[in-house]
Amino acid sequence: MSRGNFFKQFLQKEKLKLKEEVILSILFACLGIFGTYSGVLYEGAIANIRNMSIMFGGMLCGPVVGISSGLIAGIHRFVIDIGGITALPCGISTVLGGILSAYLYKISDVKNRWVYAMFGAMVIENLSFGLMLIISKPFETAVAILKAVYIPMVLINGIGAAVLMSITENIFKEKEQIAAKQSKLALEIADRTLPYFMSTDEISLGKICSIIKESVEAKAVVISNTNRIIAASKEIEFDIKEYGTNIVKELVNFSTSNDVITITNKNKGTLFDKIIYKSAIASPLYENDEIIGILIFFYYSRNAFRYDEKSLIKSLSKLISTQLELIKINNLKKMAAKAEVRALQMQINPHFLFNVLNTIVSFIRINPDKARELIIDFSKYLRYNTENKEEFIDLKEEIKHVKSYIKIEQARFGEKIKTKFIIDENINVKIPMLSIQPLVENSIQHGMKDMKNGISVIVKVYKMQNMTKIVIEDDGVGIDENVIQKIYNDTIENNKVGLINVHQRLILLYGSGLKIERLVKGTRIHFLINEERAKKINKGEKYELYNN
Repeated sequence: MSRGNFFKQFLQKEKLKLKEEVILSILFACLGIFGTYSGVLYEGAIANIRNMSIMFGGMLCGPVVGISSGLIAGIHRFVIDIGGITALPCGISTVLGGILSAYLYKISDVKNRWVYAMFGAMVIENLSFGLMLIISKPFETAVAILKAVYIPMVLINGIGAAVLMSITENIFKEKEQIAAKQSKLALEIADRTLPYFMSTDEISLGKICSIIKESVEAKAVVISNTNRIIAASKEIEFDIKEYGTNIVKELVNFSTSNDVITITNKNKGTLFDKIIYKSAIASPLYENDEIIGILIFFYYSRNAFRYDEKSLIKSLSKLISTQLELIKINNLKKMAAKAEVRALQMQINPHFLFNVLNTIVSFIRINPDKARELIIDFSKYLRYNTENKEEFIDLKEEIKHVKSYIKIEQARFGEKIKTKFIIDENINVKIPMLSIQPLVENSIQHGMKDMKNGISVIVKVYKMQNMTKIVIEDDGVGIDENVIQKIYNDTIENNKVGLINVHQRLILLYGSGLKIERLVKGTRIHFLINEERAKKINKGEKYELYNN
């Protein structure tokens, strides 16, 4: 039974549905009943392997199956021999065996489950004989039965349950092998399809579908939006594009509450009868938690797909969703390159973009969810840099931008970058955009040089009379005194454009610029926001030098 695909499909699932648990409960209850009927009669008792089946079922398939099958098989044992010398104790012990299997399932894992199964089966057999000595009459007959069958029943049920668990352990090993194979396959598909994600036209998406189709056992692969099929593998018959609209709409309706959807020509409202494909498996494509389309595998026969294919399509849909979002980031990058970018924005240099995109690509392969988060942070970062035009930004918005930047850098460097924000939440002031983030970026980029243990950056914002003081401090290598003097004298090199830009704008707006200190370990930079001038800015008063 354990070699059959039907049984494997159940066991390889992460979580069983109620219908599947009912099927397995009936299955193992029947095995328990078979154990009763195949037993050996002795002095009115039945030496049997019923409890082995119940313990095995519960330990293999979970609490619901164990308890349900134990209850059914236990009641059956009592009913077929009401008044029999061992009917009641055997019935009770079988029910308790199902309960015990549920408990042992929870406290064990796949590797040691065979030990618990053997222990559980032996415990239940001992319980059965104990109850028999207490309940069964005459007592002498009960003792005689115990002497005759105790050892074989305890050993056979205990060792048998252990052997069965050991045999089926291969199913779980196979599951791990399938997962490893799928991961490798997903990475290969990611490598082959990545160049085509630079464009989202029908030809590029069609090539992506064809590559996926070549790598899986589906007969056709399509990508749709929420209304119609927009791309398909080259093998697909033309008529599905005409008749596939209703199928897509039905899949979209199912997708609102499912990660993987299966549909066959049994389902009403589909048009499978007008195309050669008879079943499909699909998984939604997401953008910001909203469904934007569907990845669909089509098959020639009903239910041709296996459980592992369901798992694979789920992984591929996440991969494609992530890569589609990456396209947006790439488009933002192109827009920024074509635009007339201000001097401060030019510090988003190609190396930074290249490193971030490489980091995203890396996470797409090993952790798509993390890649998606990084894409969102990078999108926020680029949007803040490219869409705002010399505006004054709420301090909290600038802090959010700083945090987005830090998340991007932490994705690259991990725990080597530590940050701490000490912000007075009562401060409500507008500041020039990109007045804090370039300073934090400078601390990370230059302060981390030769720092094997990484760097800690602290951002403090607090009030000082009618001023707001903003401090950026790190424990890095420390800024060179010559660099400080060059910033003050406006003779700094081009690679320090962020510092000089912020310094000069602050002078124009508030009368004083950056105060930079080299510490014993690290650098401290602070500046003051004159709240009186900030209020005038909030009212719309212009500073011509700044605006020019």
